[in-house]
Amino acid sequence: MTSSFTVHAASGYEQLMGRWSRRLAPKFIDFAGLAGGEKVLDVGCGTGSLTFELAKSGDLTDIQAIDFSPVFVAAAKERNTDPRVTIQQADATALPFADNAFDRALALLVLHFVPEAGKAVAEMRRVTRPGGVVAAVVWDHYGGMTGMRMMIDTVAALSESGRQLRNRYCFQPMMQPGEMKRTFVEQGLVDVTEAELMIRMDYANFDDFWVPIGAGEGPLGKYMTTLDAAERERVEAAVRDAYQAGRPDGPRSFANVAWACRGIVP
Repeated sequence: MTSSFTVHAASGYEQLMGRWSRRLAPKFIDFAGLAGGEKVLDVGCGTGSLTFELAKSGDLTDIQAIDFSPVFVAAAKERNTDPRVTIQQADATALPFADNAFDRALALLVLHFVPEAGKAVAEMRRVTRPGGVVAAVVWDHYGGMTGMRMMIDTVAALSESGRQLRNRYCFQPMMQPGEMKRTFVEQGLVDVTEAELMIRMDYANFDDFWVPIGAGEGPLGKYMTTLDAAERERVEAAVRDAYQAGRPDGPRSFANVAWACRGIVP
C-alpha cells in the first residue's frame, strides 16, 4: 500500500522533517515506555529517527524497523552500526512478522500518511504479544503546526489549488482530537491513552525553512511541483514575506504539537 508522503532524497527529508523527528523521538519513547530485554518494532522508520533513538537503550535485545520507501530504507541501513537493528522495506498494512513477535510496536510520524491507518494499527496489534504496547504519534496539522500552517494559509489565500491543499493537509488520517484513540479502541487495544507532545522547530533563516519544500519534498513540496514557474515564484515570495513578518531574514522558532496514543494488547 503506497504512502502519501513524497520523498526524493533522504537529505531533503532530513532538512524538511528528519531533524524534527529526532527531536520528537525521545519524548515519544518516554510516552510509549521501554523495558529491558524487549523486542521492539519501528513501523515507518524513515531515515531512522526513532530506530536509532531506541538503539541508545542498551537493554533492548532486538530492534526491527520497516519503511515503505526504498529511499528511506537505504539511508537508514547506511547509518546503522548496531547489530541489534534490522531494517527492511515493508508495508505497514501487511507487516512481514509472525503474530506476537514483539513486546512493543511503535510508529513515529507515519500513520497519517497510511491510507488505511486502521489496518496498520491492526497489524501492529497482531505482531505485538498479549500485554505488549502499541503506540503511535502524528503531527496535529490543523491545530498544532504553526510553521507549516504559515505556508498552508498563505497559499490558500493565493489560489483555489492552495485552498484544496489546505483541506488535504489539515485533515489527514489520525490528526483530529480523539481520532487515533478511537482507532486504537476499534482495533481491540485496551487501556488506551492519548496525550500531546510538543517540540519547537528552529530555523536559521528562510532558506533553511524553504529549500526542501522548494525541492519538492513532502506534501508541501509535492504541491510546489504542480505549479508553473511564475506561480512557484509568486508562492515563494508570499511565504518568504509570511516567514519574515516584516523583519529582516534570520532565525525563527515555531511550536509544533503532536498527538500520541498508546494501548495494550489484551
